[in-house]
Amino acid sequence: MYQGFYNLASGMLTQSRNLNVISNNMVNVQTAGYKSDKMVSSTFQEEMLYRTGRTQKGDPTPLATTSKIKTAERTYVNYTQGSFEQTDGIYDFALGGNGFFCIQTEAGERYTRNGSFSVDQEGFLVLDHFGRVLSTDNQPIQIDNENFTVDGRGHITVTITSGGGEDSEEETEIRDYGTLKVVDFADYDQLHKEDNGLISTDQAQIVPEEGQAAAPIVWKAIEKSNVDMVEEMTSMMSSQRALQSAAQVLKMYDQIMSKSASDIGRVG
Repeated sequence: MYQGFYNLASGMLTQSRNLNVISNNMVNVQTAGYKSDKMVSSTFQEEMLYRTGRTQKGDPTPLATTSKIKTAERTYVNYTQGSFEQTDGIYDFALGGNGFFCIQTEAGERYTRNGSFSVDQEGFLVLDHFGRVLSTDNQPIQIDNENFTVDGRGHITVTITSGGGEDSEEETEIRDYGTLKVVDFADYDQLHKEDNGLISTDQAQIVPEEGQAAAPIVWKAIEKSNVDMVEEMTSMMSSQRALQSAAQVLKMYDQIMSKSASDIGRVG
């Protein structure tokens, strides 16, 4: 068996996996808060090559080391900040630094940079299809008035004015809906990226001091995906060419092996 079969077949599998990662990045280029992935490959099972004589196999001469198989080592997540897009949507929020919004899901608390929220039928602030947004007191945030305002710490309030007629004085009520819970983590390498941009981890949360937020919150805006389409297109073309080249050479190896098994074997 030729060593090239190992090199080429493993190379094709690795490039195929890389194309899956790249295509997933490109699909999510318009997903708010999405963080791009990058696959890193490595070689597997290094072996030492020796030179020996035709008849005398003793005292071999070491030549070099070789790696027969290329494999995907791991996929890294790029957590760099994306640019902001002003939406003027009252339920849209963006983080201006490190940190994550906290979502109450069926599987437990999860974290996200996607601040494109909405409200459910009961008036709770939610990340669609996943769960309710948590406040700093670890309770879902319920909003029953759309005329609310949000400050840079994520504190949500609404001012309600009543009265003010001829026979009554104007009364002002400030209703407090809570503050968006934003947490951070010490080691981003230990964060586990789940489907749909949600993140889980066993690490302890870094919670800011009372009255402060882990990152400034920008209201009526969302953080865009940090996917660089030019870079992804370049990586995709490079990976496709490597895959095609490996497939063509592998076909040549197969023809050579077939030739040696049929024609040369018959002569012997």
